[in-house]
Amino acid sequence: MIEGKKVLTGVKPTGKPHLGNYLGAIKPAVEMGNTAKQHIMFIADYHAINAEKNVEVLHRAIKEIACVYLAAGLDPKKTIFYRQSDVPEIFEVATILSAFTPKGFMNKAHAYKAAVDKNLAAQKPQDDGINMGLYTYPILMAADILTFDTDIVPVGKDQVQHVEIARDIAGAINAVYGKEILVQPGYVADDKIAVIPGIDGRKMSKSYGNVIPMFEDDKVLKKAVFSIKTDSKPIEEPKNPDEVLVYEIYKTIAPADKVQEMADGLRNGKLGYGHVKNMLLDAIIEKTAKEREVYNYYMAHFDEVQDILAEGAQKARGIAKQTLARLKNAVLGF
Repeated sequence: MIEGKKVLTGVKPTGKPHLGNYLGAIKPAVEMGNTAKQHIMFIADYHAINAEKNVEVLHRAIKEIACVYLAAGLDPKKTIFYRQSDVPEIFEVATILSAFTPKGFMNKAHAYKAAVDKNLAAQKPQDDGINMGLYTYPILMAADILTFDTDIVPVGKDQVQHVEIARDIAGAINAVYGKEILVQPGYVADDKIAVIPGIDGRKMSKSYGNVIPMFEDDKVLKKAVFSIKTDSKPIEEPKNPDEVLVYEIYKTIAPADKVQEMADGLRNGKLGYGHVKNMLLDAIIEKTAKEREVYNYYMAHFDEVQDILAEGAQKARGIAKQTLARLKNAVLGF
């Protein structure tokens, strides 16, 4: 689907990723650099300031997410990797796009509606605590996409609307001026994206506080794994693997032969919950050992990461300047 296409992905810096992020989003995004015609990836730091105003927290999150993707194998030679804030053309494009965007699009945007619904449920004024950055979030996202003549945006189901808004804005501009000024993007919404259960059985999420951290030391990792919810069945009692949460998590990270070994041991009353938790812990450490080592290196040598991001921004600006010039020529005549 993405072979031969220009693909763009963005990630908000929202804190150190966990195992669910790593398996469900980070590794698939990194792989796109090997399959797409051109892969462009950015850290959405200007989007992040809608929610996070503490500069120290935000700076740390930006640093962490950059190091995480590089540790996971992102190759700057294959992927244009940059901070959103380092490409000023994006924001000039966003200003132009806003002149062609119906206000109704913003009223219907999922993030805004969710914030309004939360306020109403709490019996607060409809727009309490909602800033214009959140309200116009889809316009900036449209600029992120349209500035780079993007063909495909891989998204989760909750992000499809943003690509559709970008497509509609581009279509409106093209219609006004009677020619294709902006590429109308498509999207890939992968229903098969891995959903990793957390230590309480719900989807692994920082908002639930049920995560298995990826880039902490072994002691912290072990504490999380041994906190995974289990019942009180003794070792010798046969257990249905599909009803064992540790097994459900293990399936997402362990080799097939090891998964079968755990399943057989549970069914035959040969493995207790302490055994399977240790097996999971070993699998996570083995699977992520290299990434954790590289992550720690980049966190300690962030000047190297800064250079990678600066080089990526320079490449991104080369594309963005062409789009902005084309757009300004259409709407302003020069």
